[in-house]
Amino acid sequence: MPRTGTGPDFIESLARGLEVIAAFRPGQESMSLSDVATATGLARPTARRILLTLAELGYVRADAARYTLTPRVLELGTAYVGSQGLWQVARPHLQELSARTNESCSVAQLDGSDIVYVARVAVPKIVGLSVQIGTRFPALQTSLGKVLLAELPAAELEDVLAEPSRSGLTPLWQPSKKERDAELRQVRARGWAMTDQQLALGIRSAAAPVHDGDRVVAAVNVNTHAAETTVEQLTEHHLPLLLRTAGEIGADFARLRSLPQVVR
Repeated sequence: MPRTGTGPDFIESLARGLEVIAAFRPGQESMSLSDVATATGLARPTARRILLTLAELGYVRADAARYTLTPRVLELGTAYVGSQGLWQVARPHLQELSARTNESCSVAQLDGSDIVYVARVAVPKIVGLSVQIGTRFPALQTSLGKVLLAELPAAELEDVLAEPSRSGLTPLWQPSKKERDAELRQVRARGWAMTDQQLALGIRSAAAPVHDGDRVVAAVNVNTHAAETTVEQLTEHHLPLLLRTAGEIGADFARLRSLPQVVR
């Protein structure tokens, strides 16, 4: 259903437009007017006006009675990534880590109960899940998410995990609160996290936090296929490289943030 705000400054039409964009998901790449109206809960005339506006702005393409998003929508996500500076800072470090492990490496941040990938260097391997910048997964079942969740105060953690995931994926691991808390305590104590086929079959990864001073601003991981990389290889060979990379990204990011900003 469309989001509604409580304050006088809330722009409902903008919220509705974003709801329409978000309605296009995997398996729903092409939608009719009726599809969009049903998915968003909007009246057909309202959905039609929003689609026509998005088409005029270049975010939606109309083909007969079907609508699809255009690549211009990527600008909305890359604007965030670019404004944070994480991609520019992380890229050379991810490239080196990927070259030394021969594995895909990523940086992600927390968004509600999900992680969202904001930087990635991939190697051509067959894996069970497709990942790109902007992909989201339930945080608790990923090594990246465990690192980020472990940093949250207890009350905030409960609020975050109470939010429904928007990833559309049902993970394999469904822990009790006791199991969850024990896992996050372990992550907090050792300073890194691992997931072993808890998100999906074949996915095994390790992650470490990226610090900006005293704050954890992101997490970085090495992702492997369980059939190719043992837990011992992941923790004994890849993990030391990963921990060093996380420290280097954090140091570079902190230096970037400390530079005076040019006002234009």
